[in-house]
Amino acid sequence: QVQLVESGGGLVQPGGSLRLSCAASGFTFSRYAMSWYRQAPGKERELVAGLTSAGGTGGSINYADSVKGRFTISRDNAKNTVYLQMNSLKPEDTAVYYCNARWVGLVYWGQGTQVTVSS
Repeated sequence: QVQLVESGGGLVQPGGSLRLSCAASGFTFSRYAMSWYRQAPGKERELVAGLTSAGGTGGSINYADSVKGRFTISRDNAKNTVYLQMNSLKPEDTAVYYCNARWVGLVYWGQGTQVTVSS
């Protein structure tokens, strides 16, 4: 059974940091490109950050312009986990954050974790 389980969300003040984790099971994690998406109320789901199965070494990483320089995506294939380190958080980063796994024609989603940036 395929599972993507996000954790690490919560309430944080502007300028603060959070680290999201997504634990994967039920598929060969290292084969899959992993991404983080987010969806704010009333808005479409958008790509935040993504990296290929090779990760940062020999692979490619891309970020939404709005998070470049503040967010960092990484993966640990030994732990079947992908992370999103979020620094200098802003109120406009408030959203439900989803983990996504993609390989060939297969796509899996997590259930999401809420991130709220507010004073």
